[in-house]
Amino acid sequence: MIPGFTLPPGSWDAVQGFLDPDWEVEAFEIPDGLDFPATAEALGHRGGAGVWVGYSLGARLALRIALDRPETVERLVLVSGTAGIEGTVARRDRRAADNELAVSIEANGVDIFLEQWLNQRLFETLPAEANLLSERKRIATVHGLTHQLRGLGQGVQDSLWDRLNELKMPVLILVGQWDLSYNRVATRLAEKIGSRATLVVVEGAGHALPLEQPEVVAHEITEWLAATE
Repeated sequence: MIPGFTLPPGSWDAVQGFLDPDWEVEAFEIPDGLDFPATAEALGHRGGAGVWVGYSLGARLALRIALDRPETVERLVLVSGTAGIEGTVARRDRRAADNELAVSIEANGVDIFLEQWLNQRLFETLPAEANLLSERKRIATVHGLTHQLRGLGQGVQDSLWDRLNELKMPVLILVGQWDLSYNRVATRLAEKIGSRATLVVVEGAGHALPLEQPEVVAHEITEWLAATE
C-alpha cells in the first residue's frame, strides 16, 4: 500500500483493520529525494510481487510500478488516482502551481501549509476527526513536502495514458461519488484499460477514500480480490 501526498504509511491503518488478519499487508513510506520513475522503481523493488494499492499520489506510483515492473504487480488497486496530465502546456502550468505551493511551504512552514491544504474543496467531505492533521504535522518536513511537489507532482510525471493498454493484470479503480473531477478520470481509466478494469464509485465519499470510508474500501478490495482470484 502506498499513501498519498502529505500522508504517512499509517494512513492505511484504518483500511487494514478491516482486511483479513491473515493477509500479509505492508504500507510503505514514499522514498525521499528521487524522481518519479526512480521512486516507483525503489518501491517496486522494496515490495516484491503482490497486490499493489495506491491512493492519489500513491496510485500514480503504483500505476508506474505496474507498467515498469509488471512481474511485481499481480493485481492493481487505484484509489482516487490518475494516469497523469496530458499536454505539455498543462503539465507546465501544473509544475508552476506546485512550485508556488513549495515556495509557500519554504516561506510559511509545514503547519500553515497543511491546514490550508486540507481546507481546499477537494477535502470538504473529509471529517476533521479523520484527516490525520496532527500526524501529518508530526511527520512532515519542508524538504519532504517540497520534494514531493517538485519531484513527484503531476507536472513532472510523464503522462501514462498511452501506456494503459500495456496493463495485463486485473485493475480495481475506486473513486468517491462526490469527487467529481476524479470521477471523470476514473471513468476514462476504466475505458482505456478495458475488460481488465473494475470501476467502483463509493457513495457518500469524496477524494480521501481511505480516511473517509476505510471499511468500504476494504470491503471493495476484498470482494474484488475474491472475484478475480
